[in-house]
Amino acid sequence: MNSVCIQIVEGNPQLRSLLGWHLQQVGYKVCQSADIRHGREVFYRRQPMLTVVDSDLPDGDGLEFCRWLYQQQQSLIVMLSARNAEADVVAGLKAGADDYVCKPFGMQEFLARIEAVLRRSRTMTPPVCLEYGDLKIDLVQRRVRYKEDSIELTPQEFSLLYVLAQAGGTPLSRSELLKRAWPDAIDNPRTIDTHVLSLRKKIEIDPRQPNLIQTVRNVGYRFNLDSVEPGQSSSSISPPMHTYQVNSSSAKNETPAVPTR
Repeated sequence: MNSVCIQIVEGNPQLRSLLGWHLQQVGYKVCQSADIRHGREVFYRRQPMLTVVDSDLPDGDGLEFCRWLYQQQQSLIVMLSARNAEADVVAGLKAGADDYVCKPFGMQEFLARIEAVLRRSRTMTPPVCLEYGDLKIDLVQRRVRYKEDSIELTPQEFSLLYVLAQAGGTPLSRSELLKRAWPDAIDNPRTIDTHVLSLRKKIEIDPRQPNLIQTVRNVGYRFNLDSVEPGQSSSSISPPMHTYQVNSSSAKNETPAVPTR
């Protein structure tokens, strides 16, 4: 049985169910979303190895969501689109997609493209644990340990810490942190300040003189890599996968071409 989890973000319920059913038939674990908002929530919870994204989603531009996924650096991306002009394909690939599938397409072609993207990435398995000296960030269990002590973080605090650490010391603005670490759009950048303050109280030796999460004047915040010695990322365990059950009664056994919207 295949252990790969694939997320489908597609606004058309019939097409979403059809794709999910066929992926499950060849052994993939599947989770589904109808829009960007839910797609981000599912992405945070499931951490799929590959995400299938439609270019036209009910609550936003699929290209923008593709760019957001690419910034997370956790998932391969296959974009589906009825737009088949060369400029559209180029835009999708530049947004971060690993492959661009034009509608209409045959189901066998779709499955072959999924397999090809995964095959190319087998030597690029992402780490499941980030280690920075005594600080360990478990991406599977979403837990943090510092000097063997477990630190209890809220889901949002964990996402904020992960995004800061992943930036590798590069300062990130409040608006950029909101874009990368929050599942929903928030207009108040000061939300970041509140969560950084709470996070510092939990992971800093002296929250009043923070060393790990530093304030960068007129920019935002950065994770201070100089305060820890980078360790080796661990990838010895596989992340747990979750299955989204799809009603197969509406799907046919043959592999028809998938129509445009």
